[in-house]
Amino acid sequence: MSLAKRIIPCLDVKDGETVKGINFVNLRSAGDPVELGKAYSDQGADELVFLDITASFEGRKTFTEMVTRVAQTLNIPFTVGGGINELADVERLLYAGADKVSVNSAAIRRPQLIDEIATRFGSQVCVVAIDARLDADGGLWHCYLKGGRERTERRLFEWAHEAQERGAGEILFTSMNHDGTKNGYANEALCRLADELSIPIIASGGAGCKEHFRDVFTEGHADAALAASVFHFGEIPVPELKKYLKAEGINVRL
Repeated sequence: MSLAKRIIPCLDVKDGETVKGINFVNLRSAGDPVELGKAYSDQGADELVFLDITASFEGRKTFTEMVTRVAQTLNIPFTVGGGINELADVERLLYAGADKVSVNSAAIRRPQLIDEIATRFGSQVCVVAIDARLDADGGLWHCYLKGGRERTERRLFEWAHEAQERGAGEILFTSMNHDGTKNGYANEALCRLADELSIPIIASGGAGCKEHFRDVFTEGHADAALAASVFHFGEIPVPELKKYLKAEGINVRL
């Protein structure tokens, strides 16, 4: 029996509230992250991801307090990311109650950060998030920094391989082309990642209907599917989604 596929609501947190945009812009409020987190936990979500999308010093303090409050209400694993640049940041968030941390820009700038987190806290704590866009010029997936604002010369597949070699426990891949569009996940790229790597792949960007979740598992070979707006705005209730997936023959925890 294969491992159960995971459904992971993602909460982008800005100044203490949950927000959601399209293609990384046009943010609108989606509610209190602690209340939303508890609701998802109660509904049967397998894990949660909280991202501090404006991790300035003040925002960081607010975010750490929120992580502590979240930890008191949840009974499922949760990952936090945003503004993690050094081991002290990881320590602070794990101490506040997070189960895993997600690193993105800082890991591309200084890849040794992945080795350090894995060595100090274990690979299971280190999720490497990759925001990538399939660029028209040359048809290559480029990795982006700073919440999708800055293109790098890093390519998706080579960077994912390196992250795994350095000790990442999971890869969280967001397709910027698909983010918020509700047209489905980047299944071709996801399938390649899943087939080439031995660590779990979390798919992000593009969920719009229940069929998209089915397809990301059957065609994209993802281990977990992450989504935001379809959950936050009540378009797809988590229990309903899981019943649908089960009926489609996909192994999920009900």
